[in-house]
Amino acid sequence: MCDYSLHGVASRPAKVGDRLVTADFRNTLTRGFAAVGEPDVAVCLMPGTELAFEAEVERHHAWLQTVFFHKDKWKIPHKVGRFRQINMDNPATHHDAIEFPDGRVVLLTRLRPGQHASVLQLPVRPHAAAEANSEQRAASPAPAR
Repeated sequence: MCDYSLHGVASRPAKVGDRLVTADFRNTLTRGFAAVGEPDVAVCLMPGTELAFEAEVERHHAWLQTVFFHKDKWKIPHKVGRFRQINMDNPATHHDAIEFPDGRVVLLTRLRPGQHASVLQLPVRPHAAAEANSEQRAASPAPAR
């Protein structure tokens, strides 16, 4: 899914192996993922998509935060995360987030732009799993009576 504020931006679904970069999109107030080499196309992730970042993830910080917070507060000590959506009961807020192994959930729009990640795995779609099961049953020989 892509955040509500990216609906006016060209987009495509993520694929396993995609190389992504956190990016600001023109005429929006949000940040999302773009494919490396396609800066104006949002790459939409399904909840459960697993990502590997090239380096420890960093939060975006405003100038005033540099005065009051130590730089270590901006880093998230993980290189892997799982995409999820939060605050779905509120349609007028950002939903796209990354959940890290320690349970921390950070909105995608709060990450520093320019960070690179790769799509490791897409989530299993419920109807795809059901189709696989029905195909497997159809291919299995009937039990003897």
